[in-house]
Amino acid sequence: MVIAMKIWKKILKTGLFLFTIGVVFLVGVYVYAYFSKPLDIKTANNYYLYDKDDKIFSGNNQDWVKLDDISPYVINATIATEDKNFYKHQGFDYLRIIKSLYVNFINGKTLQGASTITQQLAKNLFLEFDKTWSRKIKEAWLTVNLETHYSKDEILEGYLNTINYGGVFGIQDAAYYYFGKDCKDLTLAEASILAGIPKNPSNYSPLANENASKQRQKLILDAMVKNKYITSEEADAAYVTELIYIGVKKENTSITLDYYTDAVLDELKEITNIPESYLETGGLKIYTNLDYEAQMTMEQQVKQYITDDKMQVSGIMINPESGKIIALIGGKNYAISEYNRATQAKRQVGSTMKSFLYYAALENGFTASTTFKSEKTTFVFDEDNTYSPSNYNQNYPNKDISMLSAITYSDNIYAVKCHLFLGEETLVETAKRAGITSPLEAIPSLALGSEEITLLDMASAYTTLANEGVKVKTYFIRKVTDMQDNVLYEAKEQSEPVFNKSLVYILNELLTNTYNNALIDYNYPTCYAIASKLTHKYAIKTGSTDSDRLIFGYNKDILVTYRLGYDDNSDLPSNTSTIMQNMWADTIETYLKDKESNWYEMPENVVGVLIDPISGKIADSTTKKQLTYYIKGTEPYLEELDLDSIIPTIKED
Repeated sequence: MVIAMKIWKKILKTGLFLFTIGVVFLVGVYVYAYFSKPLDIKTANNYYLYDKDDKIFSGNNQDWVKLDDISPYVINATIATEDKNFYKHQGFDYLRIIKSLYVNFINGKTLQGASTITQQLAKNLFLEFDKTWSRKIKEAWLTVNLETHYSKDEILEGYLNTINYGGVFGIQDAAYYYFGKDCKDLTLAEASILAGIPKNPSNYSPLANENASKQRQKLILDAMVKNKYITSEEADAAYVTELIYIGVKKENTSITLDYYTDAVLDELKEITNIPESYLETGGLKIYTNLDYEAQMTMEQQVKQYITDDKMQVSGIMINPESGKIIALIGGKNYAISEYNRATQAKRQVGSTMKSFLYYAALENGFTASTTFKSEKTTFVFDEDNTYSPSNYNQNYPNKDISMLSAITYSDNIYAVKCHLFLGEETLVETAKRAGITSPLEAIPSLALGSEEITLLDMASAYTTLANEGVKVKTYFIRKVTDMQDNVLYEAKEQSEPVFNKSLVYILNELLTNTYNNALIDYNYPTCYAIASKLTHKYAIKTGSTDSDRLIFGYNKDILVTYRLGYDDNSDLPSNTSTIMQNMWADTIETYLKDKESNWYEMPENVVGVLIDPISGKIADSTTKKQLTYYIKGTEPYLEELDLDSIIPTIKED
């Protein structure tokens, strides 16, 4: 018993000592913060985004409003939901922290958070949102700094003016965006909807998920009742109030531009010499490559062609020579879904992978005339390992066909035979050289695009083909300055020759046959339906899986790509390919309207020959004739010349 008492006394003494040290430390921190430089919460987290013409198109430079000019319903709903002890603590709610740790420990997962409004404001002052210990320590220090230099009302004002309300920052802009009114005029019903968004902006925005938004509203109204801000009757009346959402920003009417903005901010995080906190810059000016007209062209085509409510789309436009990304769409409507399908979604790329396969083939001695037999085939690798690809609609010519035909009709059997002949590692290596960064497995189905790759990753690789074999670094940001216009970063175009220019020219010419209606034969060229729309010359490759449709098309001046599909990977309707191709054609033709048409100059070591597109042999009077290109010395020749078939009969007098 005596020993036990001694142990407890020792534990109590140790605990008291540690507690005293902790108190002294905290007091010291707050004293140090008191004498440190205060943060400017009105300007520290501002950023402005400029397009290619140096015009502002986005930013979080929201309208700052005083706390007295914000609806009391918004203030009370925010405090009741986010931090009910806001006016009692000094930046950290220790009892709430202990409670959340206990709940999360008992349940074995994170169910509760304990961030105060001050801590959340500190987070908003950071450019990055990583979860490293270094970041957490800095965030804690900012929290103390804020609590030391600002009143509670000033902190709350800063929070409400900077928080994310579903792609809209600040309560004033949010009030106009969702309800078309000043934030001081928000009703209880409106305020309780808005107060629920910051917890999970992509899910609780009423434009993205109205059911989830209403469920969140109910929790907020109940919290307001519990904390005696409103009565139960007021809560019930607010919950059943029918609300009309506008979903239009004051500065522009684009519903896709924020996808480009998000991609810019993601790239900004990767620039190492930009301070990780806005605090160190007093805000940023970010100059981008955005071509606003190109962005709106893509958006208008999406609005016109994608009428299926559940179908989603992503698209990108790139200048292939410079690598400048001039437009990007990550979905149909940012307000409904912030998920950026152009930069984040990894999905199979289908036959669009074949462009890199056929470049590899040309590099390894194939020509446009090289043939394989296209027929229903099962590839057997050992007793238990087989692979049975199929052509679209089970269409097989059951004869030897040329590479030209294989590209024109996107023949899968030819592609797999070519892939296996070259060796599966060859395509992996070639795709990596082109610029694909996603992991690729050397498997038979890689030739048919079975690996999952983001659209941006694939588009970046396609610029290597569009840029005559020179790989460029694709990018959004051309320059970053602080608010005093001191340059913090300036992009330098990066390029590296990785492919043979002459072989790329031959491949690009082959890819123009995908819309060549003169080649309609046992099958149709994959893009024959849009041939009449095209007034410029393009290299085009499409790809299809059960759940995705893709298209990449380009010339020297521009590369345009789209991908269509359902987020849940459901099978697509049969007409989706036609929709996508027409959308692509209208986009690129609109962009190039009234512009000079540029195609690639034929290298001196390349020669054009008229061949039979199916067999790949020299054309005669009995076959179709297609001008096709070869490295000099590799072109087909006349094996048996039937003069009667090509020379008129000479009659003697």
